[in-house]
Amino acid sequence: MATQFIVLNGGSSSGKSAIVRCLKHLLPHPWISFGVDDLIDRLPPAMTSAPSGLVFGEQGEVVVGEDFLALQHAWLVGIAAMAGAGARIVLDEVFLGGAASQERTRRYLTNLEVLWVGVCCPVDIAAGREIARGDRVIGMAAAQAEIVHEGVRYDVEVDTSRTESLDCARAIAAHVI
Repeated sequence: MATQFIVLNGGSSSGKSAIVRCLKHLLPHPWISFGVDDLIDRLPPAMTSAPSGLVFGEQGEVVVGEDFLALQHAWLVGIAAMAGAGARIVLDEVFLGGAASQERTRRYLTNLEVLWVGVCCPVDIAAGREIARGDRVIGMAAAQAEIVHEGVRYDVEVDTSRTESLDCARAIAAHVI
């Protein structure tokens, strides 16, 4: 069966979004991309500061509340339905709960052919990118760099500290059936 869904998991500023942009040019068919940042950007402002929503701590920690989880559930159901209807999807994710987050995501993607991709980047490089971006809480990259990969099983892993985004995308595309 052909790959219908690609999940890229990595910490903040690891290089996932740049890889997604390259993948959309390399892959032979049209692919639609979604990222957890898309969901967060569309939240009402009150949800990004309330304990029931999503709270960004001063040290870069992210606290996820029940209201955010409910919206994330609806969002993932919708994205999975699009894939089930024939759309090819690339999802840019941050598995804050490591293996538990992957398992939760896997349940939404039942009956789909999924390629699981780990996007790795050493903490010091991701932290430097975070500062250069200017749109993240300083410390987020360091807080997420390792925990997002704990216990997660991948089909492909790429390291953006040693490989350019385009070459990472080529390595991923080589595994798309």
